[in-house]
Amino acid sequence: MTVLKNIAKDRILQITVLITVVSLFFARPRLADINFHTLWSVAAMLTLIQIYAYLHVLDVLAYKLTSIADNTRKLNMLFTVLAVIAGMFLGNDITVLTLIPLYLNIAKRYKLPQILPVTLIGMGANIGAAFTPWGNPHNIFLVSRFDIKPLVFFKWSVPYLIISMAIMILVFIFIPKKEIPVQKTEPIRISWRPTIITTAVFIFFFFGVFRIVNIVWPMLIAIILALAINPRIMLKIDYALLLTFTGFFIFISDIQQIPAIVNLIHMTVHSESSTYFASILTSQIMSNVPSTILVGKFTNYAQALFLGSNIGGFGSAIGSMANMLVMKTFNQHATVSRKKFFIQWTIMQFAGLIILTIVGLGLLIFRI
Repeated sequence: MTVLKNIAKDRILQITVLITVVSLFFARPRLADINFHTLWSVAAMLTLIQIYAYLHVLDVLAYKLTSIADNTRKLNMLFTVLAVIAGMFLGNDITVLTLIPLYLNIAKRYKLPQILPVTLIGMGANIGAAFTPWGNPHNIFLVSRFDIKPLVFFKWSVPYLIISMAIMILVFIFIPKKEIPVQKTEPIRISWRPTIITTAVFIFFFFGVFRIVNIVWPMLIAIILALAINPRIMLKIDYALLLTFTGFFIFISDIQQIPAIVNLIHMTVHSESSTYFASILTSQIMSNVPSTILVGKFTNYAQALFLGSNIGGFGSAIGSMANMLVMKTFNQHATVSRKKFFIQWTIMQFAGLIILTIVGLGLLIFRI
């Protein structure tokens, strides 16, 4: 019942279902338009991420790193860098859900700043998630839709990561170095055998994403592994996201059969720059996952869509699901003004959006 309630109250899914039902009055979906490779890849990714979460791998890393922080600047840097790294492998959602409560517990204990560090953790998670094909679910769709090879994908994501981290470093310089007591390491142990097995399956999953092996096999092995470790892991999977992907595939299949709408969308994404800006702008109002699926069906400018969809995760609260989770988690655990957080968080997010939009445009123009 809890799983069904979580699915039912997902706002993005609700909107997806509404527009999908409306589209069914104009056309009928075609099975060939549903990208099953993306669906199986997302299912495998969500399962593996929840296994890692169950094994508390990220918690242990966080405690180990924070045990060496002796001032506020170092603590902020460690949490943000860990958010970037965790976002690469575990996705931005799990990263913010794990690291933000942990940081806020430390912040409340020693009366440390809460707003800027939490904002940086969320932004770091989004930056890291853009780096890998599985960090963001829409990256999986891009790899599948455009048959992007590993070297090409990382040729796009590495410069974006490097420049984004350079900007982050500039922010760290302005964080004061207030001394704090060294954090005690919590006695959390990693179960090494299932962790190693999960990592092996994750590597197998990598080959599946890039079609080196059939993605069905990594998906099935991931599910079997989750059931073997603890069947309750399967209850934690974000089924709403899977249904959102499915709903949008159906919706786009329908509107592809309406010439007037197809012509309008083609006019909007007729060039590389228009695809780039359309992806960023639509992400602000419908989140970057459905935005990528929508724009991706009507353009061949893969790099522009990659940069636009990942940069579009900044800005509005709905730009990325992780943004909404940052706000929700902060409201649950923080002790400072929620209104003050929202204002400062919004300013930082849109400042990041503007700066990274310029960065992304430069990467496209100079083919870096």
